[in-house]
Amino acid sequence: MTKALYTAVSEYVEEINALPVKRQVSVSGIRKKLGVSRSGYHAWKKRVPSDTEIHRAVLKEKIQKIYNASHQNYGVPKITAELQKSGEKVTEKTVGNYMRQMGMKAQWVKPYVQTTTDPDFNQKLKNILEEEFNPDHPDAVWCSDITYIWTYEGFVYLTSIMDLYSRKIISWVLSDTLKAGNVVECIEKAKKLRKIDKPLIFHCDRGCQYVSEAFRNATAGMIHSYSKKAYPWDNACIESFHVLLKREWINRFKICNYTHAYQLIFEYIETFYNTVRIHSHCGYWSPDQYEKQYLQDIKENASKITS
Repeated sequence: MTKALYTAVSEYVEEINALPVKRQVSVSGIRKKLGVSRSGYHAWKKRVPSDTEIHRAVLKEKIQKIYNASHQNYGVPKITAELQKSGEKVTEKTVGNYMRQMGMKAQWVKPYVQTTTDPDFNQKLKNILEEEFNPDHPDAVWCSDITYIWTYEGFVYLTSIMDLYSRKIISWVLSDTLKAGNVVECIEKAKKLRKIDKPLIFHCDRGCQYVSEAFRNATAGMIHSYSKKAYPWDNACIESFHVLLKREWINRFKICNYTHAYQLIFEYIETFYNTVRIHSHCGYWSPDQYEKQYLQDIKENASKITS
């Protein structure tokens, strides 16, 4: 308590001195107000920090650097792991206490919320993909999912299709309903943009939109693969994309309506995610760069064969 009073006196004096219009400050008056003795205050100012206090300050500085380097995403376990890698002998409890003192919080991702209806067709809908998320060429596997986005005028729904080879979002549709027609529109858009009638596999969850007759007509000739009921990890890549979209961009804004949501999604996908944002899966290239490199390799291999 005494230390807090000494600190309060010192901080108040510094704050007053930093003002553009100088004011007469009486340290003795402040001390009297707070009940701090003159000898005690001056002894505190001359005190040399202990080794423990120095180490605590250094540790807090390291925590701050790691936190900032992670774009304020890391929580206690990851920061503790990074500190331990650097040789610090520190527990999660200590790191957690320091982070609370410094007002640090990790980005929080909401738990998985089911937003579509899963008909119980366990015997009919097969999982062909079986969590094999690394095809060896583009348009071998497409995966799709629907996520909801809150606006002041109500929810809007984003349907996305991803090419698993590059993790590129090849098509997306934003709508204010969960009708199967929105999924069909997204599929037709993807086929047109990729100039292809059918990928080898089309993977999705068991939502009613993805088992509808309209969906089956739009994907005629494609091999259908379905996640297990209420098991989002079977469609982890597209699920992860929707988490990234919200965590890295959407959640920063108070979204007014459909038009505002559309603008934000367009900006994230078309000007950042597909074109700029690097992915470890793509060798730290963007999806566009990764696909261009694939085509370049094909051309080089073809020229070697003909020469």
